[in-house]
Amino acid sequence: MVLVDDEQMSSLNWQYRKRRGPTNVLAFAMRDGEYGAISPELLGDIVISLPTAQREAVEAGIPLDTMFSRLLVHGILHLVGFNHEQGEDAARQMEERSAELLALLD
Repeated sequence: MVLVDDEQMSSLNWQYRKRRGPTNVLAFAMRDGEYGAISPELLGDIVISLPTAQREAVEAGIPLDTMFSRLLVHGILHLVGFNHEQGEDAARQMEERSAELLALLD
């Protein structure tokens, strides 16, 4: 996991997703692309914007470490193939799996 500021996250978000501004978490799967089979045991990288995570934790009224857990699980789920942007069913499945994994951390 890599922690960045909003400026760095905005740059990554534009470079890889063509979206302006920071986001809370980005996941970069190592299994994707031409060289994905080189280290199949390696899932990939997760990048979290610290300022965005802090703002979202305050807005949600939860501790920062709880927000980090949520974002880390969210990123891991993306790395293993979940994608909430593929419709309501996919979003629901990802949310359910996220809740299951977060419950294991408690």
